[in-house]
Amino acid sequence: MEKPALAVAVVMQRRVTRNRWQSEIWEPWSIVPGFAEADAARMLVERPELQQWLYPGFKLELHRDEAEGYYLNVSTDKPRVFVLWRMDGEVGVPLAVTASYNEGGRWLDGGNSVDGVPMPPEVFAWVGEFVEKNYRPEPKKRIKPRSFVHPKDRAAQ
Repeated sequence: MEKPALAVAVVMQRRVTRNRWQSEIWEPWSIVPGFAEADAARMLVERPELQQWLYPGFKLELHRDEAEGYYLNVSTDKPRVFVLWRMDGEVGVPLAVTASYNEGGRWLDGGNSVDGVPMPPEVFAWVGEFVEKNYRPEPKKRIKPRSFVHPKDRAAQ
């Protein structure tokens, strides 16, 4: 069975800072859904203090086992698409994208550079539909106290 996927491009931004230790900052700026071309990166904006580069050819895939992470994302006030990226010499380069809070967190825990960009409305609708079809919260299990243990001693166990 093929996983639902959406072709996207990532826009990376380089901006100049007034900081004596770091002259510029690279960061993911946005994603462009429906961008299936797998061409080389190209510059979108070029100004002395700002550059934006378009990196096409990414797939935003949805996996059933990540449904909880998608739910956590789309149920927030500001849903995000998380971009895994790294510096390649002097240039910030995106490596992967996800809509799952959990997967983005695992990437961060692995010591990678991960930033969230605003989720476009059409991606939000697509991920939300997937969540409605595939996410079922796990029922909470009540832990029953042992009736034969004195209540003062239960906390110590």
